[in-house]
Amino acid sequence: MNKKKKIETLTGETLVKKVKELENLSKEEKARACGYYTVTKSGVERVNMMKFLNALIDAEGIELDGKQNGNGRGGRSASYRISVQSNGNLLIGSAYTKQMGLQSGDEFEISLGRKHIHLRQLDREEGDLDEELEEAS
Repeated sequence: MNKKKKIETLTGETLVKKVKELENLSKEEKARACGYYTVTKSGVERVNMMKFLNALIDAEGIELDGKQNGNGRGGRSASYRISVQSNGNLLIGSAYTKQMGLQSGDEFEISLGRKHIHLRQLDREEGDLDEELEEAS
């Protein structure tokens, strides 16, 4: 089995310089050259474009959401992706509920689409939550 050593994942100014050096390559080739890929168990390389693009945005110091973490503490930021847990539950984390200003006890109506889940907050007269969720996706 021929194993290649994974390239170091570049960040910050090093990432920006490398991307500028590789201006003639496609974005997928740039991401791979900067270490933003994984190798599956079967040996297939998969480029992680989201991590690459997010690292570039961070390296350039661009703030897309216009919000700073005001409490000064670290923690997980919202990735806008969740997975079904092994017990079949779908957990929406506190990063999302805090961002939306939700409180303990807030209730929602759930409606299921073919491959979508829509939530509508009950007792909320202005701007249904389902519209806000659709905008985020």
